[in-house]
Amino acid sequence: MKFNLIPLILTVLFFSCNQKEKHITEVTSPNSEVKVNFNLNAQGQPFYTVMFNNKTVVDSSYLGFEFTNAKALKDNFNIVNTTTSTFNETWQMPWGEQVDVVNHYNELRVELQETSELKRKLNLVFKVYDDGIGFRYEFPEQANFKEALIKDEHTEFNLTEDYNTFWIPGDWDIYEHLYNTTKLSEVDALQFANHKNLAQTYIPENAVNTPVTMVGTDGTHLSFHEAALIDYSGMTLKVDTKNLDLKSNLVGSENTDYKVKRMLPFETPWRTIQISDSAPELIESKLIVNLNEPNKLGDVSWFTPMKYTGVWWEMHLGKSSWDYGMTQNMSTWTDTGGAHGKHGANTENVKRFIDFSAKNNIGGVLVEGWNTGWEHWIGFEDREGVFDFVTPYPDYDIDEVTRYAKEKGVEIIMHHETSAATETYTKQQDTAYALMQKYGMHSVKSGYVGKILPKGEYHHGQYMVNHYNNAAIKAAKYDVAVNAHEPIKATGLRRTYPNIISREGLRGQEFNAWASDGGNPPEHLPIVAFTRMLSGPIDYTPGIFNIKFDEYKPDNQVNTTIAQQLALYVVIYSPIQMAADLVEHYEANPEPLQFIKDVGVDWQQTKVLNGVVGDYVTIARQERETGNWFVGGITDENARAIDLTFDFLDDNQSYEAVIYRDGDEAHWDDNPLDIIIEKIEVSKGSNLSVKLAEGGGFAISIFKK
Repeated sequence: MKFNLIPLILTVLFFSCNQKEKHITEVTSPNSEVKVNFNLNAQGQPFYTVMFNNKTVVDSSYLGFEFTNAKALKDNFNIVNTTTSTFNETWQMPWGEQVDVVNHYNELRVELQETSELKRKLNLVFKVYDDGIGFRYEFPEQANFKEALIKDEHTEFNLTEDYNTFWIPGDWDIYEHLYNTTKLSEVDALQFANHKNLAQTYIPENAVNTPVTMVGTDGTHLSFHEAALIDYSGMTLKVDTKNLDLKSNLVGSENTDYKVKRMLPFETPWRTIQISDSAPELIESKLIVNLNEPNKLGDVSWFTPMKYTGVWWEMHLGKSSWDYGMTQNMSTWTDTGGAHGKHGANTENVKRFIDFSAKNNIGGVLVEGWNTGWEHWIGFEDREGVFDFVTPYPDYDIDEVTRYAKEKGVEIIMHHETSAATETYTKQQDTAYALMQKYGMHSVKSGYVGKILPKGEYHHGQYMVNHYNNAAIKAAKYDVAVNAHEPIKATGLRRTYPNIISREGLRGQEFNAWASDGGNPPEHLPIVAFTRMLSGPIDYTPGIFNIKFDEYKPDNQVNTTIAQQLALYVVIYSPIQMAADLVEHYEANPEPLQFIKDVGVDWQQTKVLNGVVGDYVTIARQERETGNWFVGGITDENARAIDLTFDFLDDNQSYEAVIYRDGDEAHWDDNPLDIIIEKIEVSKGSNLSVKLAEGGGFAISIFKK
């Protein structure tokens, strides 16, 4: 008897295909423009691809881990189960760029298990939004895997084009670098470090820090970052310039042979790609905060977004000093020949700032250099125990200052410079925060200048990630909000812990006061708006009116016009914004000062009106409390005209617009103080063309008539 084997073979093949296809391995965004595919290759290695507008933007990119205490987890997998789901909510920011945030995504969860003897499990979760994707690894509880000592995480982003890339090197210690603009194939972080002679930084690979933003020939915009960085090491991205591939390179430690230590179960941070076909949409994206857990603190109304002045810029100029210039021996002070007589944080000087703030709708005053320890704070190996976070210098009467500030309706902002001596700060945090609570201080600016103590740790490794996060979580117990300088990167934790209000994490304004390379060039902030600002609020300290400051630093200056300094209050987002210049420079310029008095810091909604990465950007924001609108626009070293349409205004309503723009002869270097202030009437649909000078900008206040 003969059998026809062809139908039987076809049946077996069909059954086999169905067995493979029973697992859903594709997920699209709600608008169907972003698509993620997941699969295993013949060796059981997991990989994914990403498509945007029917174009592959991330080709087959592999995923996995190496450990110091276990075999690598990167192949011999089977897909055990897949599930898909949809989520759609609108949540509200207690403070932020807008009130309502839509969190709408489609999710694919893939459960993997090894076919080898250990049969370890690993899950991949993909959330796909209209504005990009986030994915993370989940290590579930399991019998044969208790502790992960991660040597390397192998997350790949295999790109399909040699994108124009805006990057800073993958430094394990600081983000305070100027941005480079090159093709992806031309990224050379190690050569950059050698060229800049960056002896105080650590760049071990040809890697970039995130967010790193790219622009394609067809206008596709990508920005790579991470979200919800908790109890893990910060991720840099190693660049393979030949194959146009990015691979995760976690920040390590000199004290361990692993980079992350976690007990199972745990989840990694989200690996994120913001995707759009225009630069403005990158800024409007809320992907990073959406990938974080909801508010765990509850009511944080004790923190009020505010503008502030302070004892800060004068020290960078050399007008005054942080240190008192004396050392304490028991109950007496001995002159060390230091800065005594120039100490900035004295009672009389701080009262000047309080008076000025009270008169000019500015809610806070920052006081740096108020506490003992500044004589021995940096450059010394024995920095542990130097700072005392509760003891003021003899010329600073903290009782009188806080009493006077309260009488004037102004809040003192505390300053804690740790000099990166983390153990000293950890031991004193409760006492320091309790002192703040006693005086009704609700914001602290913390600093971590210098090499981390204990030795061998880096600013962006797991040890410091935990230190920064734990400091903020503890601060919340005392109704204290944290603005960290020399920080870890922002990854959207402000949603979960909304007392994490702002941070530095970039090359800030102070470099203009003393950097030997001439300070931040005019292109710096038009890049920052589309890179660093995508991760979260920036304490950039704008508002310098004395652009040249030749009387203090003849070889340095701010490389913008005064009009751009005003525009930064709108363009560079933070719920706290410093009026950073000296009181006397504001008092000498009351007309432009009016914009700082008027401008908001907490927003009902935000509209990015136009922009090109690295060239220019214009942003409009509506203040929550008043409904007033404010517009800011900045440009790089090129002059340009910006055309505005006021289609964001209410119907059937007239407005008075006060425009602060570059004068006809303005130039960031030749004539930075040339500014024109004028008033016009506008309504919904009105058009306006504004000329921006080289390194210039404009700011507009818009009030209902």
